Amino acid sequence: MSDTFSAQDALVALMITVSASDATIRTSELLTIQAIVNHLPIFAGYDADRMEQVAQTVFDLLEEEDGLDAIYGLVREALPDTHHETAYALACDVAAADGNVLQTELQLLRDLRYELSLDPLHAAAIERGARARHLPIA
Repeated sequence: MSDTFSAQDALVALMITVSASDATIRTSELLTIQAIVNHLPIFAGYDADRMEQVAQTVFDLLEEEDGLDAIYGLVREALPDTHHETAYALACDVAAADGNVLQTELQLLRDLRYELSLDPLHAAAIERGARARHLPIA
């Protein structure tokens, strides 16, 4: 699969990685991923059936010692620099989807900021936007 990893696959892989980072994939996170893939223009023409194959690749890599680094490598290779902020925004949306960003998710987002060479101010703005979109009314 890695030799045919598209930019869209890379985005899906990152979202799944964020969801799996705390060892529990929550329904709210899966629904968020599905909604993103179904509605955002960046996924126009994407074969949603590939999500299962991408997810399996992520799960297989996460079982390996340096699996997270391998995922980051696949993402960097498949995703143009112009879409690094998009990738981070989608990752933040999945992390915030259940209303509770856990320490493991925060660490993964920190690593992702570094791996994608994101400007700290841009990353903070993206994080704030995700927090605002997923803030409960109570």
